[in-house]
Amino acid sequence: MGDKVVSGRTVADADGEVVVFLVGMRINKFRAVRSWLPVLRAMPRLVRELVCDPGAGMLAYRMLNGGPRVFTVVQYWESREKLYAYAADPEMGHRPAWAAFNRRARSGAGAVGIWHETYVVPAGAYSTIYSSMPLGGLGAAYGIAAPGRRGALSAPVGGV
Repeated sequence: MGDKVVSGRTVADADGEVVVFLVGMRINKFRAVRSWLPVLRAMPRLVRELVCDPGAGMLAYRMLNGGPRVFTVVQYWESREKLYAYAADPEMGHRPAWAAFNRRARSGAGAVGIWHETYVVPAGAYSTIYSSMPLGGLGAAYGIAAPGRRGALSAPVGGV
């Protein structure tokens, strides 16, 4: 996902099921730096780990900042199974980061919150359109194609 603008109108070149994983954190108590700073540092470290290991299954990601308290990462995965395998793998960074968070959460009195949501979207149940934009979203995960290409929806789902 660079900053190079792709001219014209394109759609994501995804033909099958799509897995979208959202994960985020919220700083509830700014002064409890020892509680939230390790969580904030872990998020980009885990993303880097996945970028360096394409076989893990993460296809693309985008980090979002929702103000001074809220941080979110949108991830696109090859499959739900690969996402869950990464989360459970004791050799990868997620398991130790999760254990460390739980230890801090017990003593941090709600200083930092975390959340995640996983969406498995069936083929044909998503729609994309990009016009004069850098690669992002499903386009970054699956590549892009001209509108109307077989499997690439250019109209909203349901024809609206």
